[in-house]
Amino acid sequence: MFGNTKIQEKILYEIWREKKFSDNIRTADDDIIEVIDTGEVNKDSGGPDFLDARIKIGNITYRGDVEIDIWHSDWKAHGHYLDKKYNKVILHIVLNNERFYPYVYTQDGRKVNSICLTDFLEDSYAEAIKKAILSERRNRSFNMPCKEFTEKIPDKDKLKLLAELGVERFKQKEKRMFARLKEIVYLKRMNIREPVVRYDFDEEFHKRKFSPEEFNDPLVWQQLTYEMIFEALGYSKNKDIMIRLAKAVNFDFLIQFKERKNLNAIIESALFNVSGLIPGKLSELDDETAEYLRKLVQLWTEVKDKYDGPYFTQEKWHFFKLRPQNFPTVRLAGGSVITSRLINDRFMKKNIDAFIQGKDEKAIVTFLRNLIIVKADGFWQKHYVFKKKAKESINYFVGLSRADEIIINVILPIMAVYFEIFSNEDAARRVKNLYLNYTQKSSNQIVNQVAESLHLHNADSKSIYYQGMIELFRHFCVKEKCLECGIGKEVFDTA
Repeated sequence: MFGNTKIQEKILYEIWREKKFSDNIRTADDDIIEVIDTGEVNKDSGGPDFLDARIKIGNITYRGDVEIDIWHSDWKAHGHYLDKKYNKVILHIVLNNERFYPYVYTQDGRKVNSICLTDFLEDSYAEAIKKAILSERRNRSFNMPCKEFTEKIPDKDKLKLLAELGVERFKQKEKRMFARLKEIVYLKRMNIREPVVRYDFDEEFHKRKFSPEEFNDPLVWQQLTYEMIFEALGYSKNKDIMIRLAKAVNFDFLIQFKERKNLNAIIESALFNVSGLIPGKLSELDDETAEYLRKLVQLWTEVKDKYDGPYFTQEKWHFFKLRPQNFPTVRLAGGSVITSRLINDRFMKKNIDAFIQGKDEKAIVTFLRNLIIVKADGFWQKHYVFKKKAKESINYFVGLSRADEIIINVILPIMAVYFEIFSNEDAARRVKNLYLNYTQKSSNQIVNQVAESLHLHNADSKSIYYQGMIELFRHFCVKEKCLECGIGKEVFDTA
C-alpha cells in the first residue's frame, strides 16, 4: 500500500479527503475540531495541498487552506513559513510530530494549529501507517560499509586508531571551552548582557590576546561549567535551549542569593519561570501540582526584580521521542541541584586542588560523580510533566551514565584548559591521564553500532575508545570518508 515503506503524502491526502479519522480531533488547547469541508485539492505546483476548506475550531468556523506534511519539521524545511502562498492556511496536518509542537507560524506571523492525524485515525489506517513508520525508522539506521571486513584488522590496530581519535576529540573540546571562556571574559569586561549573537564579537575580540590574569575571576569558570553542564543535560534535542537558558539565568544573577537557605528552590523557580515551561492554564491541576506551581511563582515574584534577561516560550522545548526521564522538566530539576552545588560547595576550588595535589584518580572520579549525580526528590520525583503524575517514582534526576558523559565531555576539558592557561603542566597531565584511564558507565547507540561493526567487544567501556568511536562515526563514517580513515584505507585496499 505504501511502496518501499516510504510514507507518501498522497496517503494522507486520501485520509483527509475521505475523512478517515475520528470525530474527536482536538487541538493542544483541547478545542474540538470539526471538519465541515476538507476543501479542493490544489492541482497547481505551489501552495497548500487543499484550498478553500471550512473547519470549525472551538466556537469559530474558519475558511481557508490546509497543508499536509509527513513531518512537523517539513513546514520549515519546505519553506512554508517564508511563503506568502501559505498565509491562508487554517490547519496544518502531519503524520508524525517529531518535535511535539502544537503550532506552526505563517509568513505574516499568524499561529496555526498543527495536528498529528495519526492520533485520530480509524483503526485500520492507524495500524497500517504505524507499521510503515516503524519500518521507515528501521531503514534510517546507518550501516558502516566496512562492517563485513573489519575482522581482518588486528584489534590492537583498531584500538590504536580509536585512541588517536579519542585524543583528537578531547583537543576539540578544549578548543571549544577556551573559545567560550574568552567570550565570557570579554562580555563581562564590556558589560554586555547575554544572550549575544555571533556578530556581537567584533574584530577587536577576534584579534585580542588574552593574558592569564584575565581568567582569574572564579565566576567566569563557574559560568562556563554551568553552561556546558546544562547543554549536556539537554541532550541533542534540547541542548541549544538549555545553554541559552544558562546564559540568561546566569551566575551573576544567581550568586546574589548565595547566602539564602532556600538557594536551590530559588534557582529552580528562576529556571522554570524563565524557561516558559510553566503551563498557562492552571485548571484541572491536582492539589500537589497547584501547590508546587504556587511556590515557584511566589519565589520568582520575590527575586525577579533583579533579573534583566530574556524569557523563553514552551515551543522552544522538545519532548517528543524522548524517554520521560530525559524530559527537560526533569533535567531542569536536576540542573537546579547541580547549580546550587556549583555555588555553595566550592566545586571549582576543590576540583583544582584535587589535581594540583595529585590525589588518587579513583578519589577524583568519586568526587566528580558525587557533584553531578542527583537523586530524585520533591515534586519531580513523581512527575515528568506538570499536568500528569508519573506511574512510577523517578530514582535519579541525573544518573551515573549522564554524570560520566558530563565529566568526560565538560569537566575534564575545562580543567585541562584551566591548567594550561596557568601553566601547571603536572596538573594538566593528571587531567589528561584521567581521561585516558577513565572507565565510563555510559551507553550510546552510535558507539554500540561502531563497536559491533569493528568487532570490538567491551572496548567501549574505556572513555578514550568510546570517544574515539564517536569521532570515527561523525568525522568519517557519516561523511563517507572511508578512504581517508585508517580502518577504511586498510579494509578497502585488501577487501
